[in-house]
Amino acid sequence: MSRRARVSPAEAGLPDGGARRRTPGLRREEVAVLAGVGVSWYQWLEQGRDITVSPQVLDSVARVLRLSPAERRHLYVLAALNPPAPVTAPEDRDMCAGLRRMIDAWMPFPAQIMDIYWNTILYNDAAAVVFGMRPGTSQNCLRNFFTDPLYRTRLGQWSALAPKVVAQFRSACSESPEDEGFRVVVEDLKALSPDFTELWERQDVRPGGQNRKELEHPLVGALVLEATQLKVPARPDLVIVLHTPLAEEDTAGKLEWLASPEGRRGAMYPVAV
Repeated sequence: MSRRARVSPAEAGLPDGGARRRTPGLRREEVAVLAGVGVSWYQWLEQGRDITVSPQVLDSVARVLRLSPAERRHLYVLAALNPPAPVTAPEDRDMCAGLRRMIDAWMPFPAQIMDIYWNTILYNDAAAVVFGMRPGTSQNCLRNFFTDPLYRTRLGQWSALAPKVVAQFRSACSESPEDEGFRVVVEDLKALSPDFTELWERQDVRPGGQNRKELEHPLVGALVLEATQLKVPARPDLVIVLHTPLAEEDTAGKLEWLASPEGRRGAMYPVAV
């Protein structure tokens, strides 16, 4: 009822009814007609009765009531249906400046922002120094994991971590089974990496969360990090990856040195690996 009240007849393409309207917004029968459903059925829907509801009808109602992506998902939940994939609302599309400030504030520890296909769209200076992120190379984290010699050489426990990484990517794929973008990444990697192909065929699924990363950096030696994936509800198309130094190997101290003027000068002339 509250969503009906905020949509005027004019916005819905109907005459406003003038003084005959006792309340603003759309009437139940008007929503029903515009959504292509019966008036009684729509009344039962508003009353929360135990009726059969299809995604197509809910989408029609959501369109008429001009529901936001979050409200549309909530409508599905109220109707006990699997909600549609999250969609970024137009007003939230310019959040990247704030996310850039956040990962820059994470310095001197590595941080990056990925899209749903694990393409890195933003990263801070520490991520560039530690993981070798650099212009002219693929910025897809999964592809780099399997095909970038620099990254693979630095990651000490690559073989142990690889099955977890692939299982987490398959889990991400399962959230959007019809998305062509995931298929492109998978087919690309199948053509490039037998290791990926073997692990993908296992069909293991693992939720994204935390991974322990042990790296051998050419300037400071061993680093031990904990990578944590975070999601922003307003930007379901993005994933934040924050790397926290663990107590081993004085990782925090080494990262602070790499971010210092002396460390930055050393990183300009990296030791070959």
